[in-house]
Amino acid sequence: MNMSKLAQDSERHELSDAPEKLGQEAARLQALIDTVPSFLWTSFPDGSKEFLNKRWYEYTGLSLEQGKGWGWKVVVHPDDLDRLVREWLALLNDPKPGELETRIRRYDGEYRWFLIRVLPEFDAEGNVVRWLGSDTDIEDRKRAETKLLKDERELRRITDAIPHMIVVLDTKGNALYANQAMLDYTGLTMQDELASDFCARTCHPEDLDRAGEEREAGFARGLPFETELQALRKDGQYHWLLLRFNPFRDEEERLVRWYATGTDIDDRKRAEDRTRNENVALREDIVRSSMFEEIVGSSEPLRRVLVQVSKVAPTDSTVLILGETGTGKELIARAIHNRSKRSNRAFIRVNCAAIPQSLIASELFGHEKGSFTGATQRRLGRFESADGGTIFLDEVGDLPPETQVALLRVLQEREFERVGGSQTVSVDVRVIAATNRDLSTAVAEGKFRQDLFYRLNVFPIRLPALRERISDVSLLVGYLIDRYAKKLGKKIRNIDPKTIELFHAYDWPGNIRELQNVVERAVILSEGETFFVDETWLTHVTPKPAATTAPLIADLVEHEREILEAALRESEGVVGGPSGAAVKLGIPRQTLESKIRKLGINRYRFKAS
Repeated sequence: MNMSKLAQDSERHELSDAPEKLGQEAARLQALIDTVPSFLWTSFPDGSKEFLNKRWYEYTGLSLEQGKGWGWKVVVHPDDLDRLVREWLALLNDPKPGELETRIRRYDGEYRWFLIRVLPEFDAEGNVVRWLGSDTDIEDRKRAETKLLKDERELRRITDAIPHMIVVLDTKGNALYANQAMLDYTGLTMQDELASDFCARTCHPEDLDRAGEEREAGFARGLPFETELQALRKDGQYHWLLLRFNPFRDEEERLVRWYATGTDIDDRKRAEDRTRNENVALREDIVRSSMFEEIVGSSEPLRRVLVQVSKVAPTDSTVLILGETGTGKELIARAIHNRSKRSNRAFIRVNCAAIPQSLIASELFGHEKGSFTGATQRRLGRFESADGGTIFLDEVGDLPPETQVALLRVLQEREFERVGGSQTVSVDVRVIAATNRDLSTAVAEGKFRQDLFYRLNVFPIRLPALRERISDVSLLVGYLIDRYAKKLGKKIRNIDPKTIELFHAYDWPGNIRELQNVVERAVILSEGETFFVDETWLTHVTPKPAATTAPLIADLVEHEREILEAALRESEGVVGGPSGAAVKLGIPRQTLESKIRKLGINRYRFKAS
């Protein structure tokens, strides 16, 4: 009984001391909150202030009574008050953690920016019982942001006046601003430029993945970098752009922006492609060792041709050169180009008979990536390479029907599409065509389009066969002897009169090309200072029919085989290099390889064991 009474007395004593202890605890907590350098406060569920710590009062200079309730509004900057109240009430209606920014007046009248963080406190039923808040001075940060915005506005005014394309990006590569030159180039609005799908909409699908990977790698390094891609212009055409990215850092070397500049390099890229194809054509010319011997001569038929060349060369008219194989059609085409206003631009030769029909369209007009098996990248065709210059279509009579249609369109409209593409390409090209066929007969037989024939046959030039200008043979022989003797390091001072008689009597079915081959072989076999050709080479036209042993062509082929095999035997089967058979014969390596294939010679049987 006594023990129970003592326990009850102790409990009553503790209960009587509880308020005092709670008060002491609250006082200690109040002292702790008042010593915190930040501004701490609590609000009732309606948003009015319940408590503000000592640091807040010291900063604002308000009394305890002035700060409570809604009295705190007097220290908020007048320009911020309405907005701050709206945002505060919005949080009260939808309780959740939030942040607010405003300017608060200091006791001396100066306003400084503060970041206000608020957190709702809920009871067991989920009702807000109070709000907890803190104010943090962010004046320095806001001043830095204001300066950056001011600098950016000034920069935008400057960049809009610059004729080059400029884009400002954030640290992750997202576009923040594009100058007026960029908007004019793409034809898009600022909203379009800043959209997340901008690159996908403007970058050529062929370049999208590669350019994206290069951008990501460049951003990761944080150093200046550049990339090239095809971008869609406002006229619907893709043009090559060079994009240069440069990082911008603040005083503490932190990356804050990327600046990208764009330069249209489409003309340069096209010029590079033209140069590449022109170099290919030049190498082909060197392999063929083409010279101008076909134009050597003073006969009346040749003079008539040269008069025609001088008249048509200054114009842009399409020319059709007609003549037998070996009469010099390509060199007449080159003479027309060299005497035209396009002489400083490309002269592109295409042998239509030497290209498989399945590839001729791609060769002439180019192709897009993936347009057929093996098309691993986009390629410009010969017409684009010849833009501004001349294209020479040799053996045009061998074009397949579908390519004839495309060629007709180029002649009529000066435009075409690449194989596998839908984009129209415009070109300014002069067309010179040549053929050894009778196109009129081909038209009658339905093998050549009549409308294309009329388009090509604007200014026809017929080249005479060598038998029609036989008086030029002596000049040509002298020219060719000097050329090949110099190449082989030989001195030939005289020409056997009988050889000239044989040359004049022969009808030269292979024309000048055949004469060239005969003279070259004779110079190779010559061992003295007098040039001569064995009459058995031309026996079918000599006055001694009994001496006929074989047709000329078969005889020449056999002599050529003997010469080549002797050189290969001496060089032990080696074709190129300083000790190869080509050097011994004084002819290009490619020419010798072509002859070896043509004659079916197995050069490996001459290799040393």
